[in-house]
Amino acid sequence: MNLSLLVYLKSLQTFCAFAATKLYAFAKSAQRSMKDSCQFICQTNPFFIQATYFTLISFAGYEALKVLKSQDKSNTLQELDVLFTAVSASTVSSMATVEMEDFSSRQLWILAILMLIGSEVFTSILSIHLKAKFNTEKSLNRRDHSSQLDIESISITNFGPNTSHGTKDTMSFSDIWLANKEHVDPKTIELLGTAATVYLLITNLGSSLLIYLYLKLVPDAQEVLKRKGIGLFLFSVFTAISSLANCGFTPVNENMIIFKKNSLLLLLIIPQILVGNTLFAPCFRFMVWSLQKITGKEEWQFILQHPKAIGYKHLMSTRKCAYLILTVVGFIILQTILFCSLEWSSKALQEMSSYQKIVGALFQSANARHAGESIVDMSSLSSAIMVLYTVMMYLPGYTSFLPNYDDRYSKAEKKYNRKRLLEDWIFSQLSYLAIFVMLICITEREALTTDPLNFNVFSILFEVVSAYGNVGFSFGYSCKRMLKQDVHCKDASYGFVGKWSDKGKLIIIIVMVLGRLKAYNLKGGRAWKLR
Repeated sequence: MNLSLLVYLKSLQTFCAFAATKLYAFAKSAQRSMKDSCQFICQTNPFFIQATYFTLISFAGYEALKVLKSQDKSNTLQELDVLFTAVSASTVSSMATVEMEDFSSRQLWILAILMLIGSEVFTSILSIHLKAKFNTEKSLNRRDHSSQLDIESISITNFGPNTSHGTKDTMSFSDIWLANKEHVDPKTIELLGTAATVYLLITNLGSSLLIYLYLKLVPDAQEVLKRKGIGLFLFSVFTAISSLANCGFTPVNENMIIFKKNSLLLLLIIPQILVGNTLFAPCFRFMVWSLQKITGKEEWQFILQHPKAIGYKHLMSTRKCAYLILTVVGFIILQTILFCSLEWSSKALQEMSSYQKIVGALFQSANARHAGESIVDMSSLSSAIMVLYTVMMYLPGYTSFLPNYDDRYSKAEKKYNRKRLLEDWIFSQLSYLAIFVMLICITEREALTTDPLNFNVFSILFEVVSAYGNVGFSFGYSCKRMLKQDVHCKDASYGFVGKWSDKGKLIIIIVMVLGRLKAYNLKGGRAWKLR
């Protein structure tokens, strides 16, 4: 009996060992398959990764905002409005369906975090680190297989010229890359990610400090915030993050209208708006160039000389940066001239000095592209200015005039014919805007009939373009424009979309997310030919 028991136990032990080995092998295989699948998706479909990222942070922000108590004592904030605000902050759109002062200080900090992690600079840093991780794995895989580069014949211990006479010249960092063009040292990409992180920290901390010092030194600005119960530190950090992220939210209901006479504050915010978006690429290149001059490291020189090899879209050549700066400045000058010409004596700029009007016009012009902060009631501006702003909001952040430059047939595109075919047949951005405007006209068809002065096709188009461009400009809603006066109607400082139906708000949520990801559809619709 004991012998049979021992045989049974031995067999059971052998079976368990065999099962454990197979389960371990299966788990490793499943883990490797999931890892390879995620890597494949990240490399071939970054749109999916970004869409997932913004969806996750939006819902996380929504849950956080729901848990924290708001300033609204009657607690009338609808869940859809809370979700809308979370998506608006994470996609840096600043579209609003509720007043900002309804949120508590803790909720405002949540919105600030959403704006920070949803900003273009922050998300680009994440993409750099992902790229560095994948390049490291590729390097390890290459090391396991036959290498295309004879490492033994190349000394990479020192970058630059040889250190001793009579020896063969050491290959430079760029020479090594030219010998194997498909590979960029992951450490170089990580170095670039570190530089971008430092850029993000310096700009946000420096901007917050500048705004805080201004508020401390100007009693009038302090008094405005004290009346509203908003702390100077909260306002400074929130506004700096919002400006650099080009979101456009401020902790006060009136946005920057209450500070339209504080010209110095506006002048401090204008550079923050530019370096955080439209001029981020030139500023970042200047930072990398400065680091190369200061440290003398050849990695920085390699990054400057081979921006395409790095694969970081915000790292542009000197020529592209120059044209981008000229385009951005040109647009600002054009808008400022037209704004001053048409609005100089308007109601929007009443009781402002000539200097304040010029600074205000510059501030509006810098915000029209993507930021969305405003010193005037948008509905009070002339139709010509509104059409101009509609065009400006539609243009992508890195729109520039490049003479004799055509990248339609670049080698990189020719390698991915399938991807290019998909891009050709999907809708263009204008097609998406037309579809969304039509859908909203359907959901708001009753208001279009009963309240045509507030609800009209152009005001809806303006709102959709503003959401798609992640700007945040809005006509707003005025009870005075109603054909049939309603005693229960109350003017509010939030956007026009706040008066839409729930279906219309859901459509705008989709528009904001797609607008944040529009970089992946800039070449869409090329198969459609209009002749």
